[in-house]
Amino acid sequence: MLSLTSDTGTPWHKAPAGAKLLALLVISVLAFWLSTPAQALAFLGLVTALYLPGGAAFLRQGARLLKPVLPFVVIILAWHWFTGAVAAGIVIVARLVALVALANLVTMTTRLQDMLDRVDDALALLRLPVRWRRRLALSVALVIRFTPVLVQKGTALGQAWRARSVRRPGWRLVLPFALVALDDAERVAEALRARSGDL
Repeated sequence: MLSLTSDTGTPWHKAPAGAKLLALLVISVLAFWLSTPAQALAFLGLVTALYLPGGAAFLRQGARLLKPVLPFVVIILAWHWFTGAVAAGIVIVARLVALVALANLVTMTTRLQDMLDRVDDALALLRLPVRWRRRLALSVALVIRFTPVLVQKGTALGQAWRARSVRRPGWRLVLPFALVALDDAERVAEALRARSGDL
């Protein structure tokens, strides 16, 4: 299984996976205390600065991973502009983008197996059976791996539609996208059964 770890070396690659995941958890909770646009934008700027040690290529890679968030940014800002609460919209958007970028940074600088090991360690504290822990860790791995894959396939479906029609695709892509996702899920399930039937 492929991971999303970046080949560009940064100081964050050397940090322990457990420490990064714990920091992500703590910062995500604290971020909800941000209440003004200045605080939220400062937080976003700080997260952006964390990408700088990796150079321009690393920063661009992080920016590309934020593309799925853009529709939500537009919708949130438009709604808060319509309701006259622009400041609140800026706080929500800045916080959302910063937290997603921070999660991407952890993913880009941490080997997937290291993340799964830490998840398994955390689940062990709950005294769950080993089989349950393996299944939960595998679920985390599949979500991490296939979310960007499905985003890419959805983008490809949209591009294919626009190449053949001047109308916007809208809801018409829901069915083909669902079929693509189900096909991928079936293939992955068959591969898992073939390689590890005890999961």
